[in-house]
Amino acid sequence: MNNTITVNCTKKNLKQIRDFVTEYLAGFQLSDILMNQIVLAVDEICANLIIHANHEDPSKYISLAVSEKNNTVKFEITDNGEAFRRSEYKEPNIDEHVRIGKKGGVGIALVNRIMDKVEFETAGTKNTCLLYKKIK
Repeated sequence: MNNTITVNCTKKNLKQIRDFVTEYLAGFQLSDILMNQIVLAVDEICANLIIHANHEDPSKYISLAVSEKNNTVKFEITDNGEAFRRSEYKEPNIDEHVRIGKKGGVGIALVNRIMDKVEFETAGTKNTCLLYKKIK
């Protein structure tokens, strides 16, 4: 089974990423809710990288590698765009966003709630986001 995908930084490739993650996870017999949550989390990170870090530049690429060990799935998403500065990130008040009808700005907060562990690393020009989810 192929566990790596690389796409250029256009939003139209998000469906390809979602399909790839869904196909990879299909063998683990997850509940529909858990499957959809994981796909949503990976999609959100990839969308942020495509839109914000790489400015939808089709000459740039993101890669996603998926692996499973000890009943934990690891998603490793890499790019060479602008690094996400987690130290500058302030988690939004999701209830307030809903109350005022604000769209956007809650993706990382959702990812943090869905996944068991979220890490961001930068080495030179390479940025990596690691997402971990226990599946059993």
